[in-house]
Amino acid sequence: MSNSYAQAVLRTTDVAEALRVAGQLLDLADTGELEVDFEARVSTPRELERLTEVMPDADWWSYGADRHGSSRDGDSPSECLPIFMSRWCMAPEDVEAFLAAAGSVPVMVRWDFSSWPEAPEVGLGFGGTRGAYVTVCVNARDLYLEEPATDHTVYVHVKQVEAQRAAWLAAQVGLEVIGELQMAPL
Repeated sequence: MSNSYAQAVLRTTDVAEALRVAGQLLDLADTGELEVDFEARVSTPRELERLTEVMPDADWWSYGADRHGSSRDGDSPSECLPIFMSRWCMAPEDVEAFLAAAGSVPVMVRWDFSSWPEAPEVGLGFGGTRGAYVTVCVNARDLYLEEPATDHTVYVHVKQVEAQRAAWLAAQVGLEVIGELQMAPL
């Protein structure tokens, strides 16, 4: 299995705008099989409580050097803060509740779908599942949720060998790529 590569296409202080652009990108994609993954970097008991309500079966693990504890080990998340929480294969309808529960917590929403469309202008056929994602990082500047921010970033994911697809996708929604193509977390 290989990682996808991501490139930012929008940075905004407006979550609604980020979600609108994510929706425009999804409109380009083959979303016949669509699921959504959520991740959050949780620091306080109150944040944990809110996010557990919308992700009751989330996996979690301790965050930070020399920290231990995880859902896999049966530990209590409230005793292991700060933690990362992750929930895969959620329904698209769950996004709003997740973001409402997140508040100012650094979180990631990743839409996983079948493929990107053909991009004949740059010599590319359909883009397969490994490189077919859209991610919105809310309250974070990076895909790993390690750089808290007051703005939000939209990323397109592509295969590394099809890097030019990122700029092509951005152009399809009236945007340009921001920064460099980077390896994305699984």
